[in-house]
Amino acid sequence: MPRRSAGVLLHRRGVDGAREVLLVHPGGPFWTRKDHGAWSIPKGEHGEDEDPQVCALREVEEETGARLEPGGLDDLGEVRQRGGKVVRAWAKEGDLDVTRLVSNTITMEWPPRSGRTEEFPEVDRAEWFTLDEARRRILAAQAPFLDRLRHPGHGSSG
Repeated sequence: MPRRSAGVLLHRRGVDGAREVLLVHPGGPFWTRKDHGAWSIPKGEHGEDEDPQVCALREVEEETGARLEPGGLDDLGEVRQRGGKVVRAWAKEGDLDVTRLVSNTITMEWPPRSGRTEEFPEVDRAEWFTLDEARRRILAAQAPFLDRLRHPGHGSSG
């Protein structure tokens, strides 16, 4: 059984009326200098017995500090990432002040094989991007979520 994740693609209308989406950048030393192709929707893994929507809302809160109300979620279907993980996403209209980002932390051995562990934020920043700019920043496997948001009802089964 593949690992499964669930997340939310938060979107809003920008000041010029163009649709913008919220993406998060992974924290930790491996991602420090990576930008294009490194960003993601806020998401996280869940077990077979957990409701994916509940997981998606929890992960937004854990990775950004913003609590989203249930409801108003539009199913964007699933994608399979390069490592085999299946990601399910929902779109939700809303706003989030990225200057108030609060992320949970991860603990990892750093530097590798040093025997020392350090804590890093799971997400080190969040930004609003136009759909075109988001396509340049997001992990390639998650780009179909942007297309499904732009064109609802086209290919959202996965």
